[in-house]
Amino acid sequence: MAMALTFVTPRWNASRNVRALCTTRAGGVSAGSWASLNLGTHVGDVPAAVEQNRRLLQVAAELPSEPQWLRQMHGVEVADLDALPAGSIPEADAALTTRAGTVCAVLTADCLPVVFAATDGSLVGVAHAGWRGLAAGVLEAAVAAMRSRLAPGVELIHWIGPAISAGHFEVGVDVRDAFLSTGPQDEAAFSIGRPARWQCDLPRLARRRLASLGVADGGGGDHCTYEEEAMFYSHRRDVQHRGLATTGRMATLVWRQA
Repeated sequence: MAMALTFVTPRWNASRNVRALCTTRAGGVSAGSWASLNLGTHVGDVPAAVEQNRRLLQVAAELPSEPQWLRQMHGVEVADLDALPAGSIPEADAALTTRAGTVCAVLTADCLPVVFAATDGSLVGVAHAGWRGLAAGVLEAAVAAMRSRLAPGVELIHWIGPAISAGHFEVGVDVRDAFLSTGPQDEAAFSIGRPARWQCDLPRLARRRLASLGVADGGGGDHCTYEEEAMFYSHRRDVQHRGLATTGRMATLVWRQA
């Protein structure tokens, strides 16, 4: 049984030809112990249900084409979808395109999805930024790749999609050290929790990086995937805290209209 789909959309000053959204778990197909709009093929769901969910998404969001899915590795590779061979699924954690009708996509279930758009609407992109990707420089890599395709004087704007909030993202000293090893600039993104544990603010880490790169802030970052259980999947909540074998994935999409 399929139900209506709901989306989170940015309120930002992007060009009128740019479209972006993040899916929720509401709606979609229920299969076995799964319920609603799981879009990940790698999490043990019934393959036919995932494919049907992807078809439902394309129709409900009025997508101009099937999203270009990635094989995400928590790394810094950026896929240029304009040069991608048809039918390929690249290993990458960010993607960009200048082509109207090409849909950039990342899958998340607590990690940070960050959407980008050129101020003149000539280019769009998206990045999957968990703590490993942020520390390794996935946002810097994505911005550099996109700026190499922009005309002189054209800038970038970003929007942050739903992710786990600092209040629910407890990390160890190793995670904090991964960020502070290059200097104290990220110290404010960590607050003391239990002994030898820290609460990590992913949106704050991302915003500091993007501000240092001169990328305009288009908002977002105000939905917590852990807290809003009816809306979002959360790996930390469902797998680490409740002991489930796995959980679903939401998709964050961006594309240029013709």
